[in-house]
Order: sequence, then structure tokens, then C-alpha cells
Amino acid sequence: MTQDKSYTTEEVAKLLRISKLTVYDLIKKGELPAYRVGRQMRVDASDLDAYKVKAKGEYTKQAAPVMPAAVPPIEQVQRTGQSTKTRNIIISGQDVSLDILANYLEKEERTYRGLRSYVGSINSLIAMYMGEADIVSTHLYDGETEEYNLPYVRRLLSGHRFVVVNLISRQAGFYIQKGNPKQINTWEDLKRPGVYMVNREKGSGARTLIEEKFRLHGMTGHDVAGYEREETNHLAVAGAVARKEADVGIGIEKASMLVGVDFIPLVRERYDLVILKKEENEHLIQKILQIVGSIAFQKELEAIGGYDLTQTGQIMYETW
Repeated sequence: MTQDKSYTTEEVAKLLRISKLTVYDLIKKGELPAYRVGRQMRVDASDLDAYKVKAKGEYTKQAAPVMPAAVPPIEQVQRTGQSTKTRNIIISGQDVSLDILANYLEKEERTYRGLRSYVGSINSLIAMYMGEADIVSTHLYDGETEEYNLPYVRRLLSGHRFVVVNLISRQAGFYIQKGNPKQINTWEDLKRPGVYMVNREKGSGARTLIEEKFRLHGMTGHDVAGYEREETNHLAVAGAVARKEADVGIGIEKASMLVGVDFIPLVRERYDLVILKKEENEHLIQKILQIVGSIAFQKELEAIGGYDLTQTGQIMYETW
């Protein structure tokens, strides 16, 4: 039935013959109702039909002849000194700090509209390479260098000029049930009979940490029960442990506090922003550095808890 059918943002873009950015913009402005299933935005067929009907009505109204006395838009701009052109800025990543960043960007720079894309680190970088994201966040652990982000950014954005700015740092580790009844303390403990894990989706920073640590400890997914079960965010992983559907999961400390499971810290991960260095981004980069380095922004992050702001706002790397 039509009312049961829904579309992804990509499908909506194809049906309306518009870009994905325009779809995000319609959702952001509330003109096209949408909801999230996992990491994917969905639009019901009935809501899409209603939008098309409304759009046709608006087009009919706008098709009426314009009175000669009307002031052309270009004259309005010249008279007021303000530009009505707005640039959509796609900010990709899953941490709540990015939602706060998007709000600050819109509030302080009216020519920007911050649109959020909730996908993992690797997929965010790929979207940037393909020209589908303007600011992406990464927390990707490299086992060879024990460094975060830069090895991946250099490889995935090969041929591009970019700047990497620290947003926050945070603890990542094991979610375990209260009191740690299975005595899980090390990666090798995940291989024990009777221990069941819950995994993260491919392409996420947490999944990259898991795969790198497995490789360094000589482990594979076949060695661990529950490896095939994937969740798409930290809260879902912690929730599975809290409901005793799994004995252990991997994620950030904040989610353990919210859900109410114990947490064993394993690594301090750096959560960075990446922006391409191109002419149209010069002002954007300066604005992001200004916002992230501001006392007001950092106080808002501080109030959330679970973040280390020691390096917040620092340029960690940039190409020339």
C-alpha cells in the first residue's frame, strides 16, 4: 500500500530530479517530513505526495504575472546591502557536538545553513571526496602508528588540500554489565566461551578501532560470538549490553553514563573536523576556527560532560 511505502533521501532526490542537498534543505526547513531509521533518513510516500501537491499549488500562484511596480530582487539586495543567497553546509558525523556546531554556524553566519548527515567516519570522508560533505568528523584509530585520523585522511583525501581541526577528545572502551559478571577486561577476553559481543557498523570509527585491535591481537571475527550483530550508534550498543542481549560492546564513555552500564576505558580517541582547503571554503574555515575556539562554544560542550577540550580548536594538520 502507498501509505506503507517510504523512500531514502537518494530516492527522493531522483524522483524529484533535485540534488540530495536540496532534499536535506527541505527536511531541515520542515517542508518535507522525514524520520530516521538507523543511520538512514526516510520519507513516507504519502508525505512526498503531499509535498508535490503543495509545490504545484505554490508554482501556480507564482506563475501569475508580476506587477511592474514590484521591486526586482537584485535591487532589494543593492538597497539593503544584504545577500539573500544561502549556502548549505553539510556537517557529517554522529556526535552531539556536531549538532551544537551546526547551530552556532547558523546563528553566527546567516549566509550558511548547517545540515546534518549522521554517518560514520570513513563514509563521511568518502562523502567529502565525492563532494557531498563540507565538514566531516573522524575518530579513526590506526594500529600501525597508534595515531588517530591523519593516516586515514591522507589516504582517503589523496589529491585534495585540507585542514584538520580538533573538536574534542574522549574515552573509548568496553561497555559491560553492572559489576562485570563475565570479568571482561582485555580484548582477548572477548574470545572466551560464553562471552557475547555487539558490534558497530562498517565504516564507523568504533568499528575501525575494533578491527585494528583485533588485528593487533591476532583475532578475527570468527573468534568472537556476536561479531555479526551490528548497531549504528553508541547508545544502541550500550543499550544492548544494558538489556543483557550482549555481554560487551565498544563505544564512548558518555553513552555508558546515559544508559547505565559499566565502562572500562581502553583508549583516548581524538575527534577531529576535516575541511577541504579551496577558495569557497576560506571564510568557512575561519568561521569554524572562531566558533570552536570560542569560550561560549567550549562551555556548552563542557556542560555535556565526557569531553576533553585540551586541544579543542587546534589545527592538528593542514596541507599547503
